[in-house]
Amino acid sequence: MNLEKNIIQRVALGDIIRRTARKYPDKVALIERIGNKRKSITYQALNQLTNKFAHAIREMGLIKGDRVATICANSLDFVISIFGLYKAGITWVPINPGISVQDMIYILEQTGAQTLIIDKEFYEVFYDQIKKSVNLNQVILLSEENDILDDNVVCFDKFLKEFPDYDIEDIEIWERDICQIMYTSGTTARPKGALISHLAVFIASLNNIIEVEIFHDSVLSCILPLFHCAQHTFTTSAFQIGATVVILRGIDVDLLLEAIDNEKITWLFALPVVYRQLLDHPKRSNYDLSSLKYCLYAMTPMDKRTLSRLIEELGVKAALGTGQTEAYPSTNNFKPKWQLLKEGNYWGESATTVETAIMDDFGNLLPPGEIGEIVWRGPIIMEGYLNNEEATKESRKYGWHHSGDLGYFDEDGLLVFVDRKKDMIKTGGENVPSIKVEQVILEDPRIAECAVVGLSHPKWIEAVTAFVVPKENADISEQDVIELCKKKLGKFEVPKTVVFVNELPKTRTGKIQKYILKDNYKTLYTKDLHTK
Repeated sequence: MNLEKNIIQRVALGDIIRRTARKYPDKVALIERIGNKRKSITYQALNQLTNKFAHAIREMGLIKGDRVATICANSLDFVISIFGLYKAGITWVPINPGISVQDMIYILEQTGAQTLIIDKEFYEVFYDQIKKSVNLNQVILLSEENDILDDNVVCFDKFLKEFPDYDIEDIEIWERDICQIMYTSGTTARPKGALISHLAVFIASLNNIIEVEIFHDSVLSCILPLFHCAQHTFTTSAFQIGATVVILRGIDVDLLLEAIDNEKITWLFALPVVYRQLLDHPKRSNYDLSSLKYCLYAMTPMDKRTLSRLIEELGVKAALGTGQTEAYPSTNNFKPKWQLLKEGNYWGESATTVETAIMDDFGNLLPPGEIGEIVWRGPIIMEGYLNNEEATKESRKYGWHHSGDLGYFDEDGLLVFVDRKKDMIKTGGENVPSIKVEQVILEDPRIAECAVVGLSHPKWIEAVTAFVVPKENADISEQDVIELCKKKLGKFEVPKTVVFVNELPKTRTGKIQKYILKDNYKTLYTKDLHTK
């Protein structure tokens, strides 16, 4: 490869911070709000700290292409670590703190990561178990304390202290070099490591600036975890254009309301359940939310009642963004102009640099109106799965990336999501999209959350079964839910049973883990030969 050409045409994520710092050195890049503590840094300071991190990680003996894992919640130091790794040419391996220790060990072993960056709270819970199975040469502890807890553990501030803050110029980074190995989010059993390139994240972050109205003067929320592709890509978009990002450590609606008011957040990214909690908060009127201009939601549909309230009561633009770890978000966007005009689970238009199609099982592209698998192609697609050629080959059959989702294009060329292939319920010879039933149930204001699955049934093959989380103190019965469904759904789509639960099993990013519900309730209809 021509080195001189690469230097001229270089695409590297660490360069984003340097370029933006040169343009807007005094602009606030990050505001961290954890509990009642607040910290902020400018783009110049962010560039200097990420440089120090890159120098420090190289001094440890790590070279381009080595892998460093993280087990961290959102924080300013976490952001510095991520972009410092990029600048050093190191491959970042984010680990979801919500997965099992066995899966953490699996990821560390599969990637060969021997350096771990970890929050103090997770260190105290996981480290002793991890070090029994994995040989870690160095552990960097994100903690304000300066004491070393083990021979190979160093605290973050001490780790950076002695190193220079100038740019590293001697690392060759190619656009298709792997910047991160991001594991699938665990709605199915064993996670797979998606190999993501610098180019894929770079292009995705520019896509978002175009598609979801991220501007230089935007103030973005960061409440979903940074180890997840969606929050990571939107934060990277903010850095591309020199916007400000407000970091919260987890989802706490009280703290979110306070942050919107105090930091004048203009651009909010959250799950639909968070928007419902925000709108229903008893003290919402105590906060000034007038700064909000754009509210993005993802991962699960927004019921029409909540969507209407969000737009009308807060006076915002609302939009939906989609994508997945393997096809860096966003791939499709359901724009504000369509939100209240279109009924159904719309994913909308393709992002600017992404092509979307509908494909049958034999590789044929289908015309509008026909249901098939949603497939994508473009520079945002992963390079493949780590150490899994078979899964890689399967994911890119016929020259497209296969999403595993079913959908179709409507008469306006907008993409409509039908269901996950594996979540389509086959009952009595009919196909029932679980998401369609969920949307109807969520119209009831007494219901906070809902998941619909198909459970094995001696008569129906699979029985439509609804798991419902009622709002606190709500008076609602199984018959109430069934009657609502009978009014709006076909007879075969109405749940055979409604199970009320206190909470639904979820990944740390808020995705409902339907496979756990299916496993926990697999004998619901068979143990007593129940034949509703």
